[in-house]
Amino acid sequence: MRARGKWALHQRDTMSTCEDTEEARESRERAVQRRADTAERLRRERGIEEVPFLHRRTLQQFKNWEKSTHQKSSSLNYNSSTPVSTLFGATPNCILAPDNANGPYFVFGERIRSNVTESQPGIPLHLELRFIDINTCRPAPNILVDIWSCNATGVYSGVSAAGEGGLKSTFLRGVQQTNADGVVNFDTIFPGHYSGRATHEHIITHTGATLNANGTYSGGHVSHLSQLFFDTPLVNAVEATAPYNTNKIPRTSNDADLFTGYSATAAYDPFPEYIVLGDQLSHGIFAWAEIGINLSNNWDQYASWAAYLAADGGHDNPNFNMGVVGTPPNTHG
Repeated sequence: MRARGKWALHQRDTMSTCEDTEEARESRERAVQRRADTAERLRRERGIEEVPFLHRRTLQQFKNWEKSTHQKSSSLNYNSSTPVSTLFGATPNCILAPDNANGPYFVFGERIRSNVTESQPGIPLHLELRFIDINTCRPAPNILVDIWSCNATGVYSGVSAAGEGGLKSTFLRGVQQTNADGVVNFDTIFPGHYSGRATHEHIITHTGATLNANGTYSGGHVSHLSQLFFDTPLVNAVEATAPYNTNKIPRTSNDADLFTGYSATAAYDPFPEYIVLGDQLSHGIFAWAEIGINLSNNWDQYASWAAYLAADGGHDNPNFNMGVVGTPPNTHG
């Protein structure tokens, strides 16, 4: 534990050095403008350009961050005159994001697509993820990013487990390739909850994979597994709306979740930053996170998939190893 703490401090020093380069400054400027443009586009698509929106900035190690978040975060009204750097600025994160357990519902071979909603009801969530190679402090281009979550009432698609959506379903799952800035964007919905787990979004990165002409991918290896968690006040607000509030399964808090402890170090915050695009949740949420990864890591042994998607639909994986899906690689603090 002490060694990992020293490594986190070393990473902070390294990041401070990286932040001072011209390349890093240009990267920050592009990130600010990109997020501002995304927010403007999303608001324009919803016809709410002039509606004030709500903003939340993250602070900083899971229990400590969560405590700080609960005590210090607030809903602030911003308008068109607020500097975009105030709203969307973020330091490029050259700190290794700790890996987390993969969970039992990973489906291999999901389609290459940015909109994974498939008309699922819920609060719209536009998710921007930016990946940084911690060995170079530069963006990680051309990696494939897999995301998946349960729907608003706690159901996963793509798996045959009892109570889930079944092998023929694919909602809220998809893959995108990072661009030159290490960025992917997804349109999904804010996840619901189910027994024993706090609200979360799953993320896997594939290094060295190839995009196929038929909208699938092949090859490569899993270099990162993680889960994003969300502020309790935001979760509470979402869960008060339909159809989230029809789920009568008791909710699990961030503190009570067995896997949140893996998701943070003294230097890494697992909570994304976000704005509510308008003055009500139904207008949607724009969230973004910067994630430092080690592209040379190979965590295939931790990424057993419950099912796989082929041209003829979904299939159970006969070699699925339930014994590894609850164990993360040892990269957490």
